[in-house]
Amino acid sequence: MELDSKKGIIEAILFAAGREVTIDELCLVLEQSKDEVRQIVKEMNLEYQNKNRGIEIVEVEDSFQLATRKEYYDYIYRVIDKRNKPKLSNAALETLAIIAYNPRISRAEIEAVRRSKC
Repeated sequence: MELDSKKGIIEAILFAAGREVTIDELCLVLEQSKDEVRQIVKEMNLEYQNKNRGIEIVEVEDSFQLATRKEYYDYIYRVIDKRNKPKLSNAALETLAIIAYNPRISRAEIEAVRRSKC
């Protein structure tokens, strides 16, 4: 398997996972040693940096995760902040608060608590 294919595989896995992927998982898929995988990731990050890409691969303990570069935070925030935020009614918020306080509460007990507040 050539180097470009390995880079593509790592990038695809990290993007699709959306979480930290352990180096052992990458080693298993690529059939490479930890040092070889680390070297490939290092090369990928250099390429990302040289081409002013908006992403980077960060290492967290013995795992890797695809992340956006910090210098693009202001731009990302402008888009992310405009998302539709779910709106809950006061009754729904009240019910969630009751459930958070007592997760094993029944529907009848929730209704009794809500009625006793009035």
